[in-house]
Amino acid sequence: MSIKDSLRILVVDDMAASRGVLINGLEQCGIKNIFSETTCDGALSFMLKTPVHLVVSDYNMPGKSGLDLLKAIRASGQLQRTGFILVSGTTDSTVVTEGQRLGMNNFLPKPVTPESLRKTVEAVVGRL
Repeated sequence: MSIKDSLRILVVDDMAASRGVLINGLEQCGIKNIFSETTCDGALSFMLKTPVHLVVSDYNMPGKSGLDLLKAIRASGQLQRTGFILVSGTTDSTVVTEGQRLGMNNFLPKPVTPESLRKTVEAVVGRL
């Protein structure tokens, strides 16, 4: 069984169009186990019930940001080893710096393409 068949990825984004781009790109990579949530709280709740290997989360969401989600994941004994990719269209370098400080595994700038998504995921989990 290849990594594409067993890898479980959670996409977190409040915007349906952005979620669709990420999910479609992951499907084009051959990944079969893709889940999605629209809020950080929903993502944490989901992950506590259904473990995933990798979270691909938007930075800018209402309420709690992708960095807030990353902080909560890293603070959780059960979830802290989950891979995390932050996605953002911001050009503010402090977002990336803070993500690195909190333990994100990679950063994916928008606009996202299937190829940029593949390369970013592979940098975290290995060749797909």
